[in-house]
Amino acid sequence: MTIYRSSSNKVIGGVCAGLADAFDLNVTGLRWAFALVALFLSGVPVLVYLVLWAVLKERDTGDGDPARQIGGCTP
Repeated sequence: MTIYRSSSNKVIGGVCAGLADAFDLNVTGLRWAFALVALFLSGVPVLVYLVLWAVLKERDTGDGDPARQIGGCTP
């Protein structure tokens, strides 16, 4: 199984959306869980998020430039 960052359903870097897609989870619930864990663990999950953001590839949306497609619309 390959995990990608989401290019269309991202709030910051697409990491939570990509993890939710890969593990068939509710993305909103995962984002809330991440925020609560980050709050109680002194920001350690934020470091994990940044590492995943740097390591995970962004899923190609098929338009040739995955960074151009935001929210399902191309500029």
